[in-house]
Amino acid sequence: MDNLQEDVLLSCRELTLGYENHAVAQNISFDVVRGDYLCIVGENGSGKSTLVKTLLGLQPLLGGTISRSPALKRSPIGYLPQQTPVQRDFPATVEEIVLSGFLAKAGLRPFYTKKERALAAEKMERLGVTPFRKRCYRELSGGQQQRVLLARALCATDTMLLLDEPVAGLDPKVTQEMYELIEGLNQEDGITILMVSHDIAAVLGYATHILHVMHGSCFFGTTEEYQTSEAGKLFAGGGIHAA
Repeated sequence: MDNLQEDVLLSCRELTLGYENHAVAQNISFDVVRGDYLCIVGENGSGKSTLVKTLLGLQPLLGGTISRSPALKRSPIGYLPQQTPVQRDFPATVEEIVLSGFLAKAGLRPFYTKKERALAAEKMERLGVTPFRKRCYRELSGGQQQRVLLARALCATDTMLLLDEPVAGLDPKVTQEMYELIEGLNQEDGITILMVSHDIAAVLGYATHILHVMHGSCFFGTTEEYQTSEAGKLFAGGGIHAA
């Protein structure tokens, strides 16, 4: 199913997600159009993490179809994962971390090209991390580390970013700065955003579309449609713990 309508980057139909034939989420259907800012929400154990892994090709589908546009095949999804304590303590320079975003494209090539190094420098400048590009990554603050990882993800794609709880553990000021940065990438740079989040204020304030993953079903629609839906009323009203 690769014959997508113009500007549709990703089309998912009747997905069944899970592990070793054990389904954790079913009946998930949604489209992602170029320029969208899609937020993925849902309660604990609803299948958000499994969906992320499936979209990245790290987890096989149990059922349904995922169709990707030629643009997304040429420039795969750039991924910003949740960090573990071990990852936060990684002993590499900022520049090395950002350049590693090209590893998937490099294949067996044991070096980065001049073009890749120039693009990495451009992404570091865009994300405001150039002043500490030679510093060790583990010496940075949480907010600085997230900017570095975002620059790394942008080296992998110019089409779509998948962000998994990108502000987890950040203080309010840095959180707001990160949201504004992501919005800029969407509005100014034309990057399509998929963001897993439990921050309802950010979801309603930034997203153009919302995918609410629930056990056995899902809601998908615009932010305005979501706010009047039963799922949206429950989520926004604090009836769901969606961390």
